Amino acid sequence: MSATDPIIQGWCPGALRPMMSGDGLVVRVRAVVGQLNADQMAKIAGLSDQYGNGILDVTQRANLQIRGVDAKNHPTLIDALRTLGVIDADIAIETKRNIVITPFGGDAPRDLARDLTEALPRFPELPGKFGFAIDIGPDAVLGDVSADIRVESNTAGQMILRADGCDTAALTSRDTVIDDMILLAEWFADHGITDGRGRMRKLLKRQPDILPEQFRGTETPRVQITPPKAGPIDDGTLIACAYGQITASDLRLLSVSLTGITMTPWRAFFVPGQNLTLPVSCEGLIIDPNDPRLRIAACPGAPKCPQALGETRALADRLAQHIPIGKHLHITGCAKACAASGQYDATLIATDAGFDLHHFSDTSPSARGLRPTALATDPTLIFEGHPK
Repeated sequence: MSATDPIIQGWCPGALRPMMSGDGLVVRVRAVVGQLNADQMAKIAGLSDQYGNGILDVTQRANLQIRGVDAKNHPTLIDALRTLGVIDADIAIETKRNIVITPFGGDAPRDLARDLTEALPRFPELPGKFGFAIDIGPDAVLGDVSADIRVESNTAGQMILRADGCDTAALTSRDTVIDDMILLAEWFADHGITDGRGRMRKLLKRQPDILPEQFRGTETPRVQITPPKAGPIDDGTLIACAYGQITASDLRLLSVSLTGITMTPWRAFFVPGQNLTLPVSCEGLIIDPNDPRLRIAACPGAPKCPQALGETRALADRLAQHIPIGKHLHITGCAKACAASGQYDATLIATDAGFDLHHFSDTSPSARGLRPTALATDPTLIFEGHPK
């Protein structure tokens, strides 16, 4: 395999439908309405140690992924997770329960997510990556989160329904929004799926006039704000996870310190309340908004991912302190560029010969075959030039 021909799976792992990776099965735990209590946190940490490798991903879909699960232990793990109330009735419902909820706004977003979850059996079969966003908190914060059907608010505070890729939205209400979402999903199922795949934005980009008037509307969504960084924010604290991973031991320590967490799509947990401090041993958790690790995105890399052609997380640790202020770096184990969200000043893509360096405006690599040792020895190569 070369860096130019990674396999695109076209679906995301679940718990009932895990995905094989380089370190074993990846079992995705989709927290119900985006929340885990202390008991669930502690027991998931224990299951990660018992049946996985003690490392969990914190995903951009606001989920946890237990890594390193042996296939023969998968049924026992599912039985244990089912007792925690985080497993769906079947794979079809699990696949549809791809819901991202604003962590802010109190009970209203979560109540709507709960009603949507209960209504999922009424939705048609949808592609594995098809998703929903509920962005009805005090500010609009989920604009950069991948989703196909969006429930948002207009400038007057009214609830609106927007098809991703459409600039305007249809007015809805708390009483009608679920039925409206089902109708939009049914329309998409009839027009936007090819070979089991499809996304709303891509469909509307190809055929911008295909969306029916009932879903187009004239309502203008609120302007999206930049999601908050790690650390104290209004009404709570965001705890970020370095490179989107947390160890079972750190998750267990959090379960002792906190009554629960709210998952976010920013590889972070939201904890309501003020004056939060972390156990000093939680080195992979971040509440300093200036921590340089927040400016690096790194996929699991080799050997955890079978498609990765290079190790990524260790290189990220070695480079973190050398990333110039204001710069952002993406390190990826293959050309699929997993873990990326947004734009980066530089991207390192692993190949058979080392890492290729791409800058934001590059149409081709600025350098090829850079070795990790050379990059760690002289990180200025990344942003200021490269070997002749």
